Amino acid sequence: MDSGRWRNELQQELQSNILQFWIDKSIDSAHGGFYGAISQPLQVIPEADKGLVLNARILWSFAAAYRSLQQPQYLTMAERAYEYLIAHFLDQEYGGFYWMLDYKGRPIQDKKQVYGQAFAIYGLAEYYRATQRQEALDLAIETYNLLQKHSYDSVHKGYIEALTRDWRETDNLSLSRKDLNEKKSMNTHLHVLEAYTTLYKAWKSPGLSISLAELIQVILEHIIDSSGPRFHLFFDEAWKVKGEHISYGHDIEGSWLLVEAAEALEDSELVEQVTPIAVAMADAVLTDGVDKDGGIWNEAAPSGLTNMNKDWWPQAEAMVGFFNAYQLTGERRFEQASRHSWDFIQRHIVDHTYGEWYWGVGPDGAPLQRGPKISPWKCPYHNSRACMEMLKRLHD
Repeated sequence: MDSGRWRNELQQELQSNILQFWIDKSIDSAHGGFYGAISQPLQVIPEADKGLVLNARILWSFAAAYRSLQQPQYLTMAERAYEYLIAHFLDQEYGGFYWMLDYKGRPIQDKKQVYGQAFAIYGLAEYYRATQRQEALDLAIETYNLLQKHSYDSVHKGYIEALTRDWRETDNLSLSRKDLNEKKSMNTHLHVLEAYTTLYKAWKSPGLSISLAELIQVILEHIIDSSGPRFHLFFDEAWKVKGEHISYGHDIEGSWLLVEAAEALEDSELVEQVTPIAVAMADAVLTDGVDKDGGIWNEAAPSGLTNMNKDWWPQAEAMVGFFNAYQLTGERRFEQASRHSWDFIQRHIVDHTYGEWYWGVGPDGAPLQRGPKISPWKCPYHNSRACMEMLKRLHD
């Protein structure tokens, strides 16, 4: 498949399937914002709770799409997400954003989960880049300052997972039921990294530059297992590793986000430092995490595979991460792996009947029946971003 055909397929998938699905199916006209959940194949759950991550990722996705494609319907979606974020998720008293609302937009989980704050920054910064709306940038900067003041660990570096509504310590740290209740996690730091990277593209603050460069070093020194190389997932406050799980999707996603962050800082020494690590992480995933059908498995342990399902988002990140490794090295095996990821997505992950992507497929290649189409975690960000990233990289 030549690059021109690949670009055409990506463009079609991005606009006609992914983005159009969210325009057509996600809008909650009765209660505002967007539905909190739609189950397979297209069963709206009108009273489902509404998550910060979903709303912020919709904001990012449509702001990025508008900035890239200048289609007015994408701006309309981004504006809807922005206005709902400000009207309902923003804590007017203590700053930052609530974690979860009920379907009418009332807070039901008001803790300040740093992962969620990071996605708010990410969406707000991208919305500013698309629209030059100053209040969005101001709010992103304010949220960054709150994280630096309350979540940043000045002793051991990095960021504490969660705090109470008024930014005090809490024992309720975990991101979801499947996560360990530990002070620090790879997942939160990875998404603070992408949020700070995008904010820095919009706001060249010396202080933010220091924060971002330090965060890269924290990831290199504490989160990446140099013997892998792969990400450790959970830690105590002083970076003692908790657990041995391997997440192939996060490894390949992190490999390209690290390079993007270093390049955003325009720090050639830092780029030189992260490049071989990013390539090694991509190589490890290609060696250990890719099935013969081109899809990547969800999780493993040192003893072998622990989750042989192939969820939607690792496939999207694999396409970008492997192509990034190809751009860094010129090695065709990485380009081939990226193409195989795209082929797998088209064959198994895209829902050609009802639109958007399945949650994932099982070891037999059949769609997972219980995976939602929309949920607090099933959002348009991984797949729309992968398409936009690849369109940019194939054009370059």
